[in-house]
Amino acid sequence: MVNDVKYADIRIGDTASFAKTISEADVYAFAGVSGDFNPIHVDAEFAKGTRFGQRIAHGILTGSLVSTVIGTGLPGKNTVYLSQEMKFLAPVFIGDTLKAEVKVVEKNDEKKILVLDTWVTNQHGRQVLSGQARVMKMEG
Repeated sequence: MVNDVKYADIRIGDTASFAKTISEADVYAFAGVSGDFNPIHVDAEFAKGTRFGQRIAHGILTGSLVSTVIGTGLPGKNTVYLSQEMKFLAPVFIGDTLKAEVKVVEKNDEKKILVLDTWVTNQHGRQVLSGQARVMKMEG
């Protein structure tokens, strides 16, 4: 279900989240869509020889969960991305359960632009991504 929070109803401090377990199918599907077949993501033998010892999910796959929160949770329907800053803090492994969260930190009422702090944590509570988004809420 896609939420449609009206701009006027959004308050600084509002939050929303989305959780997902990253599967092998997710990693392969993302590789197919993006064209990023780096062996660190898709080749188990290769990945064994890396500092991680196993395959890791694409960083942007992790970041896409933030987009899910913004597009379907808060602000939801009729939201347009203007920018997204992301810092990748820790690897994400196949089987990790991630929780992406956003928090409203600024509002520009004239332009209906929101600034959101964004972050993703894994099942151990470790932050794997942090950032900030600027979005415009279109009334539709």
